[in-house]
Amino acid sequence: MAVLHSAPRFTRIEGLKGTLSHALGDHLLHAHEEHGELVLTVRRGSIEDSLRLLRDEHAYQQLMEIAGVDYPSRPERFEVVYMLLSLTTNSRIMVKVTTSEELPVPTVTTLWPNAGWLEREVFDMFGVLFDGNTDLRRILTDYGFEGHPFRKDFPLTGYQELRYSEDEKRVVYEPVDLPQDLRQFDFLSPWEGADYALPGDEKAEVPPVDEVKTTASTKDTGAGEKTDEKAAEHVAPAKLKSGIAGQGDGEPAPVDTDIDEPGAPDPTEDRLDQPARETTAKDTKGATETDKEERDT
Repeated sequence: MAVLHSAPRFTRIEGLKGTLSHALGDHLLHAHEEHGELVLTVRRGSIEDSLRLLRDEHAYQQLMEIAGVDYPSRPERFEVVYMLLSLTTNSRIMVKVTTSEELPVPTVTTLWPNAGWLEREVFDMFGVLFDGNTDLRRILTDYGFEGHPFRKDFPLTGYQELRYSEDEKRVVYEPVDLPQDLRQFDFLSPWEGADYALPGDEKAEVPPVDEVKTTASTKDTGAGEKTDEKAAEHVAPAKLKSGIAGQGDGEPAPVDTDIDEPGAPDPTEDRLDQPARETTAKDTKGATETDKEERDT
């Protein structure tokens, strides 16, 4: 079953450069093909008229994206790139304009409503102004942010630092405060007597004991000659098997005392005598092996 597509599966740009260049006329500054797509550079003041012509007469219905590029060495350092899509021809083209920090670019919110959001992104990141945009506010950076992050002249160091304040719930600027000293190194091992505490060592500090309790004499501990003699009375002398004292070699010898020690208890019942077995393991052959005839079958 054949499936009909409303747009061709592959984009063909043969002849597209000449067609659109002739249609744009004086609005066009330069046209070239790059990476399989057509790139058109138009005059800054003619961007709205150029995009309207491409939308209405050449079926580029959708504005997919607006991007910014910064070339600090150029007189007009910024490029604003409009990416258009034709749904009927499956064709994508890029339209560019150049500008600087002071020169605004005409807005295209009169052609596509989503251009307001995209122009705000370019303004926030690069600082490009769009004339006619009634809601040109920051959209990606926080309130109070100074500068534009995608400019290549954005300072990386200075006398102020930027951080997010949990108290004010916004980005704040403060004088630079280095939380740790990165300019002094002693190169000493902490095991060789460094004069500073390593992170985590402060947890090992234990408050000193108010008063240390000690025993001044043997009377406080109960030790002495009488205690030693009393403890030795219940210790049986060791009897050596090999005649040499060693670990595990001696065993206590029995000591006769005047106290009658109870003997072993009598068994609760007598075990009846059982006759010896008449058969042996040799007589189990018939029970454990099969006949030869059974094995053959």
